[in-house]
Amino acid sequence: MSNPVCLVVGAGDYIGAAIARRFAEGGYIVCLGRRNGDKSEGLVKEITGTGGTAYAYNLDAREETQIKERFAAIENEIGPLEVVISNPGGNVNFPIRDTTHRVFYKVWLMACLTGFLTGREAAKYMVPRGKGSIFFTGATASLRGGSGFAAFASAKFALRGLAQSMARELGSEGIHVAHLIIDAGVDTAFVKERYRDRGIDPDELPQHTLMNPKSVGEAYWMLHNQSRDAWSHEIDLRPFREKW
Repeated sequence: MSNPVCLVVGAGDYIGAAIARRFAEGGYIVCLGRRNGDKSEGLVKEITGTGGTAYAYNLDAREETQIKERFAAIENEIGPLEVVISNPGGNVNFPIRDTTHRVFYKVWLMACLTGFLTGREAAKYMVPRGKGSIFFTGATASLRGGSGFAAFASAKFALRGLAQSMARELGSEGIHVAHLIIDAGVDTAFVKERYRDRGIDPDELPQHTLMNPKSVGEAYWMLHNQSRDAWSHEIDLRPFREKW
């Protein structure tokens, strides 16, 4: 039998890449989907160079046709999907009076609709087999809105509701649906630049102020390997220094 398959939709350079590395380390064939799949070629080489198997694809998760075609191709050409992770971003800050229709709609597409399309398609393949994991990456904004984050929080609130509804519907079918709240700044170039914009040198922050993407990847791995008699639907992750 072939190795199990994990698909990361929104496979960026940090959290998405860390999830991919962890599942590849665990023996999974990893499929990476992002709008510019060429950006994942370095990660593919890294994984294959250590004996793993990985594939990168151009995938706009906002487009229903692309999602359906990519799922079908993976199932037909690589193997049955056992883990599907929806990880697109969409974190922007706009004062409400400056939030245009276009901004609000684009953030909703990225942070909510992508989860619906990905989760629905995963369920179509997993339910007949009676097993599989579908995970959604959430944020602080999944729980509480913040000044300037009306668009992002609205979409992340909706994504959380989607995950809850799917978990209640699909759990009895053997499908583990979970929502992970990343309640912290993750150690990425984007987050560090935002610190600099506030006049803070990110390189001088105390250790463990920012979350290591590798730690996030480990959490997804742990969640997928939970026993069926003790599934978690939602977990939150934050550094010990984070206020909440």
